[in-house]
Amino acid sequence: MNAPEPLLPLIDIQSQRDERRIAIDAVGVHGLRHPLTIRSGSASQPTVAAVTMTVGLDARTRGTHMSRFVELLETQAAPVDQPRFAALVAQMLDRLEADSGAIDLRFPWFVTKRAPVSGVRSRLDHDVHWHGSLRDGRYVFRMGVRVPVTSLCPCSRAISDYGAHNQRSLVAIEAEPCGEMPIDDLIAVAERHASCEVYGLLKRPDEKFVTERAYDNPRFVEDLVRDIAADLDRDRRVARYRVEAENFESIHNHSAFARIVRA
Repeated sequence: MNAPEPLLPLIDIQSQRDERRIAIDAVGVHGLRHPLTIRSGSASQPTVAAVTMTVGLDARTRGTHMSRFVELLETQAAPVDQPRFAALVAQMLDRLEADSGAIDLRFPWFVTKRAPVSGVRSRLDHDVHWHGSLRDGRYVFRMGVRVPVTSLCPCSRAISDYGAHNQRSLVAIEAEPCGEMPIDDLIAVAERHASCEVYGLLKRPDEKFVTERAYDNPRFVEDLVRDIAADLDRDRRVARYRVEAENFESIHNHSAFARIVRA
């Protein structure tokens, strides 16, 4: 029986020198779905995250090592909290031999809520975004949440003999915390300034409560973003933020929209 021929070394094309001398700001993998367990505050939840992982590529090198991004994700067996997420960004730069890079995670986060009168429990999902970037030794973390709420029009309430038009609204907050900040805390900021919260499950007494609660607490889209911004201004954990609100109008075929940015 003949002995197997020795394997010849495979050519590493992407490590070849590139003569165009143009650096790339971000190169990597995008749209990768991966199971992770996210830990925030005292809660941990298994989820499937949409992941983007990129690094900067110097002008001399033709390509990055795409497989190393996925290899790094596959090593994440423990729950990922915000400190571990920062360490993951640093590990990515080390593994890819890069000077800068960023990781984006987008995942659903469920909050268990009790209905205001009956107390029945249900889960409500929120879209969450974590962004971590490292450049010149400086790490930046941003966290975003998209929170459904109810808004009731103050003008409609004031001019109508009975009733007032209301709608579901979507509040989007992106904050740059100074330290660790639970996801639930950012969600709560949006909910407490709406006409009323949204629930996954309501009984008839609860429906009566939330209807009257919204009527007694009317909010323009401008009120939403201003009140949330004032709350974030007072929160010493938040360095910068962006808050947006969109009211999906029930009497128009368009939305009302407002944004405040503190950069």
